[in-house]
Amino acid sequence: MLRTFIVLAPLALVALPARAQAPDDAQIAAIVVAANQVDIDAGRLASARATNPDVKAFAERMITDHAGVNDAAAELVARLGVTPAPNETSRSLEDGGRRNLARLKALEGRAFDDAYIAHEAAYHQQVLEALDSTLIPSASNGELRALLVKVRPAFVAHLEHARALQAKLGGQSR
Repeated sequence: MLRTFIVLAPLALVALPARAQAPDDAQIAAIVVAANQVDIDAGRLASARATNPDVKAFAERMITDHAGVNDAAAELVARLGVTPAPNETSRSLEDGGRRNLARLKALEGRAFDDAYIAHEAAYHQQVLEALDSTLIPSASNGELRALLVKVRPAFVAHLEHARALQAKLGGQSR
């Protein structure tokens, strides 16, 4: 399984502003790094706090996949000489990630598991929408665009996995 699976994972439920100018490659790089770090941080918390073994395993998969992508993205931008440029979207992702962690830290047990997985499902859906509508079409560097296209199927797989866990958790007695 490729470690370059998850580049952007969850855009912290932040859609790219409709009227905003398309991001350039340096801004896309910052969005990629921020989105991955948000999911790594949430995964670390869930790995430590989840009570359901399937949720814990999902969280560990998110840490592994997103850390691998951040490593691959860092190597690519270094090779290309691109410095990630913080922007409204990357800052919004970071803020959303902090808010999500604060919300999750206030929960325990089943409520934590449910909230974490619900966020992961929504976040991956947003990532797919951002990839398709903005990030892939805006990437001017062919290698960056190819990496985004390559990892897209992993977002689909993560979304499907999160939705399956939601259904499974919903089927358990409370």
